[in-house]
Amino acid sequence: MTAFILASGPFTGAAVWDEVAAGLRAAGAQVLPAALAGAEGAEGAGADLEAHIEEVVRLIDSLDAADAGDAGDAPDASPVVLVGHDYGIHPVLGAAARRSERVARIVYLDAGLPQDGDAPLALVPDPGVHALLSGQPDALVPPPEGEEWQRWGSTAGLSAQHLDRLSALAAPQPGRTLTQPLRLTGSIDAVPTSGILCTAGGTTIAAVQNLVSYGPPQFRWLADPRIGFFELATGHWPMLSEPQALAGALLSAAAGEGRRLDPPKDAPEGAAGRPQGFLLDVPECPRERIGRVDLHLPDGGAASGPRPAIVFVHGGPLPRDMEPGIRDAPLYLCYARLAVSLGVVGAVVAHRLHALTDFPTAAADVAEAVETVRSDPRVDADRVALWFFSGGGLLTTDWLAAPPSWLRCLAASYPLLAPLPAWLAVDPHFRPADALHGATRLPLVLTRAGLEGPDIAATVADFLTAAKDAGVAVDIVDVPNGHHAFEHADQTDESRAAVLDGMRAVLAYLEG
Repeated sequence: MTAFILASGPFTGAAVWDEVAAGLRAAGAQVLPAALAGAEGAEGAGADLEAHIEEVVRLIDSLDAADAGDAGDAPDASPVVLVGHDYGIHPVLGAAARRSERVARIVYLDAGLPQDGDAPLALVPDPGVHALLSGQPDALVPPPEGEEWQRWGSTAGLSAQHLDRLSALAAPQPGRTLTQPLRLTGSIDAVPTSGILCTAGGTTIAAVQNLVSYGPPQFRWLADPRIGFFELATGHWPMLSEPQALAGALLSAAAGEGRRLDPPKDAPEGAAGRPQGFLLDVPECPRERIGRVDLHLPDGGAASGPRPAIVFVHGGPLPRDMEPGIRDAPLYLCYARLAVSLGVVGAVVAHRLHALTDFPTAAADVAEAVETVRSDPRVDADRVALWFFSGGGLLTTDWLAAPPSWLRCLAASYPLLAPLPAWLAVDPHFRPADALHGATRLPLVLTRAGLEGPDIAATVADFLTAAKDAGVAVDIVDVPNGHHAFEHADQTDESRAAVLDGMRAVLAYLEG
């Protein structure tokens, strides 16, 4: 008999699973909804993440005790499936790390992918909670009411009665459950996993596949054949909006079913002077690391006089311990070398965009790095361009709103130009289209991937419409057959031409 242990998201406790639990039991499964302290009443007000992990561990151990009681000294242990919804994935992962030998599967139910050392607060979408806990990490976080639940996820599929029930079941969330870091071990790496995506929030299997195929390396593990994915066409609380469909998906997940993702294609080996994964041969050049910036320098140094510079700003969010480091990643390393080969300084910034809440920090890092570049005597401080990639596109906001005189051009490749629907944690300040009023005289160069994911493509289309309305001209470099991060994914003549066309357009504004 499969045993499901269900851990809910913030503010909610065991009662939110009632309909799902009934469906699972009707199919012959054992169900133990976790009564996480704090979500069950005032007695849990002092709980922290560790207390919630211990509660899930206790439930696992209680199954073993029951099995032993039923079968004497040689129990046939029930397979244990741990289900974590939203915040609930943190205590689930913590418990799985301590009882990995007893866990048959971990199910991520519309949840993030926290890593060792991450605090649950990093995945909280409500900016008000961050503000509250930054000054009072032990504070009780009041639950939302009515339409306020939209700040925590899509409410698609929830009727007014559902929202009333959600509010009635809710209790304040102890701050320490969100601020205490999650501690994991490698023991959970061998545990099979499943993902159930609620598509009304904007996350689909196709979007995850795109991330695996063309995104940063840390997502490639999602193509492991032991991982199955499911979609539910509803919002963030399927236990209320689609309980029977969710029960069915959980049973299928426990059986090892689900859609498998295709692994990314290996990039071809680079030719001499071309690191693996880039599509052009670019010569090596001197490089200096100054704080968060790597300066790639043309031959001759200061003796040749100050040169214009292009500052390359990576996307994200990216993990803190990404290897290789972003400044050594072939994409940015080679863009900088290409700039140097054409006579200008190439600078690569390593900013701290590690979570959706980090955009203000990343923006400050970029601004500081730009001043580091401009203050170098080998750089012409009055001729600088900024070039943003992917999720870094949101960081264009301040530069569009008030472009300094020395900023000769702003470029962006396959950028995200508005927060995605599920990115509720992003500071609302970072909306580039709203900042276009300041960019009427700032040259913009946008490289657009024709096979971009629809969610990102929609942000680009909306931005271009806003730019037209604001009278802002945009030079567009189209890659009709290119995917997101086409430099790695599509090493074709079309892609090579697009990189060179974008670089020539930026250089023309630097030299003009």
